[in-house]
Amino acid sequence: MSKNQANVVMENTQTLRSLDGTTICYRTVGSGPAVIVIPGALSLASDFAAFADTLAEHFTVHTIERRGRGLSGPQGADYSIAKDHEDVLALQQKTGASLLVGHSFGGLVALEVARNNPALTKVAVYEPGVSIDGSVPTGWMTGYKQKLAEKKEMDAFIEFIKGMNPDSAKTPAWLLKLLLPLFMGSSGLKLKLSLLQENLCEHQEVARLDNSYENYREIAAGVLLMHGGKGYTAEAHSRMKRLAAIFSRSEIKEFPKFDHFGINEGDPQEVARAVSEYFLK
Repeated sequence: MSKNQANVVMENTQTLRSLDGTTICYRTVGSGPAVIVIPGALSLASDFAAFADTLAEHFTVHTIERRGRGLSGPQGADYSIAKDHEDVLALQQKTGASLLVGHSFGGLVALEVARNNPALTKVAVYEPGVSIDGSVPTGWMTGYKQKLAEKKEMDAFIEFIKGMNPDSAKTPAWLLKLLLPLFMGSSGLKLKLSLLQENLCEHQEVARLDNSYENYREIAAGVLLMHGGKGYTAEAHSRMKRLAAIFSRSEIKEFPKFDHFGINEGDPQEVARAVSEYFLK
C-alpha cells in the first residue's frame, strides 16, 4: 500500500502484481470491449469515476490506480515512466484491453505503452504530457525541490502552479495560499499535497522525454488527440498538429468550453461520449 491516500478504497476494485512485484489496484465497471483509463499526475483513479461510468455504457472500463497512489504500491527509488509502462502492460495482459485512454501525464504513459503494441487498436489522450521544444516548463523544479526538502508542501505546490500556469504567475503566493483551499476544498488540496514527490518524479520524466515524440511513429493504433479550448494557445495548437502528423491514423477533437481538466473536472460525460464514439467507429 502506498503512503498516499492509503485510506481511499474504490468500489469494484481488484489488484494485480506488476513485473517488479508491485501491487497495482484498479477499478472495473461496465461490460463490453475492455478499455484501460490512465489518470494523470496529482490524480487518483476515483477522480475519473464519472468519466469511466459513462464510458462503461458501452465498454468494460478498467481505471488504473497508478503506483504511488491509493492502494497501489509506491513509485520506488528506481522510478521512471518504464514502471508505469510495465503496470499498464500487466493490466492489459490481464484484461485483454485493446483500447487506452490517458489524461496529461497519463496520456504520455498511454502513448509510450502503445509503441510497438499490436494488441492495441485505438488510443484516446486528453492533452497528453508530451513536451515538444521544451513546451512543458521545468524552471519551477529547483525551487519546488528546495521547498519539499524544507517540508513546505504548500509552498512547493505554489511553485508548481506558478511555473506551469503563466496566468497564475501574476498572482502573489500569499493570495494563492488563501485561494487554493477555497477552489479545491480541504480534502482535494490534501490529496495534491500528498502527491508532490510523485509529481516531481513524473515531470522529470516528461522533461527527459522532451522532443522524443518521433518515437510515436511506432504506434500502429488509431489515436484521438483531445484538448480543451480554454487557455489553449496558437503555439499549443501548432504542437498538437505536429504530434498528430506523427501517427499513421489520428484525429484532433477540441472541447471549446473546457480547460486542461475537462476530462475529469469539466464535463467527464461529454468527453466520455466523444471517446465512445471514436472507439465504436
